[in-house]
Amino acid sequence: MDFRTGLEMAKLVRNGNVSSRELILDAYQRIAAQNKNLNAVVTLRKEKAIFESDHLTDTGQPFYGVPLLIKGLGQSLAGEPSTAGSVLLKDQIAAQTNFFVQALQRAGFIIIGQTNVPEFGFKNITDSELYGNAHNPWNLDYQPGGSSGGAAASVAAGFVPIAAGSDGGGSIRIPASFSGLIGLKPTRGRVPVGPADWRSWQGAAIDFGLTRDMDDTAALLDSLQTLQSAAVFQVPPYQPGFLQTIDEPLPKLKIAISVESPVGTPVSEEAKKAVHEVADVLEKLGHEVVNATPTLNGIELMETYYAMNAGETNAMFDDLKVAFGREIQQSEVEPLTWALGETGKHITAAQYSEALGKWDHAGYVMDQFLNDYDFLLTPTTAWPAPKVGDPLISPENQQKLTQISQFSPKAQQQLIYDQWLPALTRSPFTQQANLTGQPAISLPTHVTDEGLPLGVQFLAKKGNESGLLKIGKLLENEGIFKLKSM
Repeated sequence: MDFRTGLEMAKLVRNGNVSSRELILDAYQRIAAQNKNLNAVVTLRKEKAIFESDHLTDTGQPFYGVPLLIKGLGQSLAGEPSTAGSVLLKDQIAAQTNFFVQALQRAGFIIIGQTNVPEFGFKNITDSELYGNAHNPWNLDYQPGGSSGGAAASVAAGFVPIAAGSDGGGSIRIPASFSGLIGLKPTRGRVPVGPADWRSWQGAAIDFGLTRDMDDTAALLDSLQTLQSAAVFQVPPYQPGFLQTIDEPLPKLKIAISVESPVGTPVSEEAKKAVHEVADVLEKLGHEVVNATPTLNGIELMETYYAMNAGETNAMFDDLKVAFGREIQQSEVEPLTWALGETGKHITAAQYSEALGKWDHAGYVMDQFLNDYDFLLTPTTAWPAPKVGDPLISPENQQKLTQISQFSPKAQQQLIYDQWLPALTRSPFTQQANLTGQPAISLPTHVTDEGLPLGVQFLAKKGNESGLLKIGKLLENEGIFKLKSM
């Protein structure tokens, strides 16, 4: 059948125009035809999905009978692989379904498989040793991004209208930019967490999805928003709902724009052009646009982010040691994973506490900044997608990662920063929203002269996803979204 949005699909199923089984079989046909080139989907559950679709009861679910792919990292579904993109965990099977995936099922989705990820989600590209490189439907020579790269490629190719992703430093928004999609990172605490993980990356990481349609994005957020009494982070539910209010007219807005990299790295002229194109549209619609940048030490914040990554990876190795009943060997994980774990052995409790304190202060600074502006508009990524096979690390630093245990703690932390710098140069604009807990959205408004998509990002105050959805809908209605044709 022709490509439809998730909401359109659900309406067709509810009205009896098509069955959920037919939608699922159509999705599998699309995957069979294209996935050999994209390597976006890594596991399928065809018999289970068809059984679930045949036995689904209509209780008014917004995505009744719609096929969905979940991310192969952190989105556990009982009885399905739980590899996190790692050779070490290639035989692991999830013992339980986490609360986020349960919420997707309650929304009416039928989960048909899992998407490709880099090992443990540490990269902004998708190139794990376990599954191999994902490819971009816009141009197979390029990456779709990461760590939700398989999800992005699946939606851009039309396998499914929506794919679940997660965002710990831009891992929804970066692939949305590279693959020409809508990618929302909700406010910290907005969507379900648990029962195994309540503060993923100390609240920096959050689950949501990638879409091609603003109404789908709003309805997905309506389906997932929650207030969990056991949760560490909580946000009051938005009433009367995101989809219900997405078409409401916006007041005259005052929007800050910034095309300066927060870490002082170069920004492509195409990324700057993308921002100014959107700014021009907004000005023509009567909104005020002002050049302004929050006063934050971006390099220092990234250093705290990497310290957290290292500390959390060391803790993960401790958990794996208990689970396997033995020490994990260097050869069993990729060099970056091993290097983070080794570096994390020397992150002190004081350093970790200071890092989180700096995140909180950054959150205060951003909140104060957004007292003066309704939104901050930036590029989502500073450059278009890199080519498949580009590891975004120098051979010298790749070699150093394997020898990182020989370095001093200070040199280890510097190496982690240095080896990530080429990747950070591609996408320096996304991480701060993860550290402050703000919502941010990438919108597919630009295509480069070489035919590669490039997104723009809007950031808002905590809890103001409604504003982001409204401005996204406004721009969608203006016809400036650039989506890959099906």
